[in-house]
Amino acid sequence: MFSHITVGTQDLELAGRFYDALLIPLGHKRRAITPDGGPAALCWVALNSPLPRFYVYSPFNGQSATAGNGSMVAFLAPSAEAVNESYTGAMACGGTDEGRADIRPHYGHGYFGAYLRDPDGNKLHIVYRGDFLPDCDSAF
Repeated sequence: MFSHITVGTQDLELAGRFYDALLIPLGHKRRAITPDGGPAALCWVALNSPLPRFYVYSPFNGQSATAGNGSMVAFLAPSAEAVNESYTGAMACGGTDEGRADIRPHYGHGYFGAYLRDPDGNKLHIVYRGDFLPDCDSAF
């Protein structure tokens, strides 16, 4: 469904370390990109899949990067252990806790997730859904 998701950053090097720690345990790899005339950027993709992509850019307009109020990106994890590894690594690389890795039964059977913010304040969620896959009428 998604082609790509982009968040802005003030510090591309710090963002690279943070998102490597967050995304590599979830089965993503950093892909080298050279924006065509655009700002400096980093990109991650799932192993063996060209899409979707997750980008971190210095803002195109040259102004400060800001986090969207009410915005959140959720990354799917292959296991609860991957949620823990991703969360722990990202916290060690400048993340801010918004909800430690734990079972969240109010979201559904087998749901295990963590919430945090990246060094630029973007809200992120790491989730393992177990055997729970909601229908479109559910918010989660």
